[in-house]
Amino acid sequence: MTAVQAHRVPVLMYHEISDETKTQDPFAVAPKVFAEQLAYLHDQGYTTLTAGKLADILTGGAGDLPENPIVLTFDDGYGDFYTDALPVMQRHGFTGTLFQTTGWVGEEGEAKRMLNWGELAEINAAGVEVGAHTVRHPQLDLLAEDVLRAELGDSKKALEDKLGFEVPGLAYPFGYSSEKVREVAREFGYTYAYAVGNDFTRDGDGKFTLPRLTVRRVTTMDEFHRMVSGKDTLTVRKDRMLTKGYSHVRRMMSVLGVAHQPSWYLEALEAEKSKETN
Repeated sequence: MTAVQAHRVPVLMYHEISDETKTQDPFAVAPKVFAEQLAYLHDQGYTTLTAGKLADILTGGAGDLPENPIVLTFDDGYGDFYTDALPVMQRHGFTGTLFQTTGWVGEEGEAKRMLNWGELAEINAAGVEVGAHTVRHPQLDLLAEDVLRAELGDSKKALEDKLGFEVPGLAYPFGYSSEKVREVAREFGYTYAYAVGNDFTRDGDGKFTLPRLTVRRVTTMDEFHRMVSGKDTLTVRKDRMLTKGYSHVRRMMSVLGVAHQPSWYLEALEAEKSKETN
């Protein structure tokens, strides 16, 4: 009897691709470092696939994995994905998945610019999967149900209406979810969802609790090599322990019935009321 090979696939989670002179965010990776990381993956013979494709293969039996599979994911939808990440990915023939926070589309600040709808359409046309990352990036497991439903439903609808294709994928902001969050996600037609977890994605993982590995500004090339090859690093172990600790605390908060209307949501309601009375 032939043993079935167990699959362990690194799913990397990026945010901004930006220099420290432009942002102090600890999750931002400098463009030069990002280019070095992708060059390493290319030289080592890694094959990229989208987050959705991996979920279909590992949890749905939809085909076989390529040699040395890896998934590149990007959260939030920063403008530097279009200017600094996508060209490097295309240079190596890589694909990936961008999880877009729809309420931030087109926003421009002094230091940060978010992707606009035209860029998102180009990104998808370039072969990169576009998934949902809610409307305003809240902690989903602590929301009142009406706000939760708006965050999951409205973000999916906005992407589908604006871009013209079905959006089955979701990434939870901060990686937080709960049984209720996952139930509502399924109800709205999502077919998979990624958390954080700081671990490899494996056969048998739940399709709505898929883990990813966090790439940070301080991730060295040695740590990156170890991370993608499945060897633990001190940072990954710390991240994994923190993730488990937060999960326990948040489960207790859920049991105690902690849910709230976020300040941005209440402000939006007040703005709408003001429009109606003026």
